[in-house]
Amino acid sequence: MANEEPGGLARPEAADEVLDEVIEDIVEAAPVGSSLPTPRSWQRFLPRRRNLAIWVILASLGPGLVTANAGNDAGGIATYAQVGATYGYRMLWVFPLILVALAVVQEMAARMGAATGKGLTDLMRENFSIQMTALVMLALLAANGGTVVSEFIGIAASVKLVHEGAQFIAVPLISLGLWLIVVRGSYRSVEKIFLLMTLVFFAYPISAIIARPDWGQALKHTVVPSIQTNTSFLFVLIATIGTSITPYMQVYIQSAVADRGITERDYTREKIEVYAGSIIANLVAMFIVIATAATLYAHHQTIRDAADAARALAPIAGPHAEILFATGLFGASMLAAAVLPLATAYAVTEAIGVEKGIGAGLREAPIFMGIFTGLIVIGTIIALIPGLPIIQSLLVVQVIDALLLPFILFSILRLVNNRRLMGNMVNGPIYNAIARLTAFVVTGLSLAYVGVTLSQATGLLKT
Repeated sequence: MANEEPGGLARPEAADEVLDEVIEDIVEAAPVGSSLPTPRSWQRFLPRRRNLAIWVILASLGPGLVTANAGNDAGGIATYAQVGATYGYRMLWVFPLILVALAVVQEMAARMGAATGKGLTDLMRENFSIQMTALVMLALLAANGGTVVSEFIGIAASVKLVHEGAQFIAVPLISLGLWLIVVRGSYRSVEKIFLLMTLVFFAYPISAIIARPDWGQALKHTVVPSIQTNTSFLFVLIATIGTSITPYMQVYIQSAVADRGITERDYTREKIEVYAGSIIANLVAMFIVIATAATLYAHHQTIRDAADAARALAPIAGPHAEILFATGLFGASMLAAAVLPLATAYAVTEAIGVEKGIGAGLREAPIFMGIFTGLIVIGTIIALIPGLPIIQSLLVVQVIDALLLPFILFSILRLVNNRRLMGNMVNGPIYNAIARLTAFVVTGLSLAYVGVTLSQATGLLKT
């Protein structure tokens, strides 16, 4: 046994040979177009046999993690902070339900991208009527336009926390940087930058721990529902759903999976990543609620925007919590400010059937890059207007997203159950049940909110 030491233990040289073989298998199984290192180059980063599992996991991360965490944007932070500041821990029960719905919806969209190699609106154009496609596109553009503006407002607010007036210089420079990253980069390079941006979301669990919440109450309200029937509660509930399962997320993840070249053969890794991304995004949202419940709600403080939430944590949880919260706000806004214009550009160009994609460039895909550029410019300009009402406009955008969500969900369900398109990757009964229930619940809540609002306006119902 030349490769063994006394006692039957493999020598380090033999272990390295085995590790090389494992890495070669990983590289061979990687999706087409991926950029994993060569087997020997991995040895520079791997201390012999340790950390292999970590690197395998990191190698598989991509659209699922980016998309799910992009939903925790400036509007999401403002919404979750409002939930914690207004209702304490009492709305935490909503998030496990949202997690199931988010994971199912994201996975369906990703699976369609892998099965068909096409984006969502591309499939809608080919399989739906012109009127139906146009209706969904107009609604999507309206919702996305407002959300894009909110992301740049979030960037401006986070920079303003560091230095008053710095946003007038920083926001245009950041916008230019985001534009250059996408226009000048390949999909893989852009995706790696997006993945780095998601690291800032670890700021929120740290903020929650620093705030010293009542974990017993948090756990109790996570499993025991607490429901109110007033307009304010319904508004915040719908906004929470709308910001957690945002329509543009489904458009982006399907286009990103297709653009990445993921196919049915290598889809299992992407499926795991979609689930992991949904769990991480959901936990981040819960930690934002817990942090603000332990500080703002416990001390009867209110907020006007996400920046106020960061400031309000300072005297209670210390300056580090404020910095962490502000860092999270900046990173979340940056990520969504890049992802959302891309999702919108994908949606429009797919719907009209013209060239699209990050790798296509300005010359090959002028409409795609034009839409992306225009949304960034508009968002930058509006975000720098002084005195904008922030918190209410952000919540309204999330409610609009929730109102649009059923249209997207029913469209996805119709396509994902089409065996001609999906082959053996069609939906199963459990996925259909969860997706349909999600669509019906969101529709019901939206109708209930409209009904209560009209009743109050006409005097039939008192506030």
